[in-house]
Amino acid sequence: MYHYTDGGLRNVWLKNGYVEKDTPYGKAVSFHDLDGLTKAICMALSNKPGKLTGAEFRYIRSGLLLSQKSLGKLLGCTEQAVAKWEKTGKVPKTSDLVVRMIYKQSHDGKEGVGATVEMLNTIDRISHSRIIISEAHHKWTSKVEDQEPALA
Repeated sequence: MYHYTDGGLRNVWLKNGYVEKDTPYGKAVSFHDLDGLTKAICMALSNKPGKLTGAEFRYIRSGLLLSQKSLGKLLGCTEQAVAKWEKTGKVPKTSDLVVRMIYKQSHDGKEGVGATVEMLNTIDRISHSRIIISEAHHKWTSKVEDQEPALA
């Protein structure tokens, strides 16, 4: 599996949908459908249990093609506040929820707000997850695996 770290993501692994090649400058990776991959990752992050990290929040914001300033206006805060959340990873719970809902509604339209509210109830309980992205027949799919630390 390929560890996908674009945009500072740390928990995304690609099962397939990519090609690795050796070049005179080292390994190079190309993706079969980069736009589809980005959408699959954003949707997986939107559905992920647990709080979004700053990098994950930024990735979804970028997937929405929103600047920090535009998202700040949408959320009723400053551009600097959004930048701080992305840098420190301390995203307010409501902003976390809103950016997920916006992404889901703008790219799926089938997800009800009820499912998102239910997800909000699990955000605080689960903090570690791994996102597995795979591609088959030119379509990307995602799966989220919970990775709770083992109790001592």
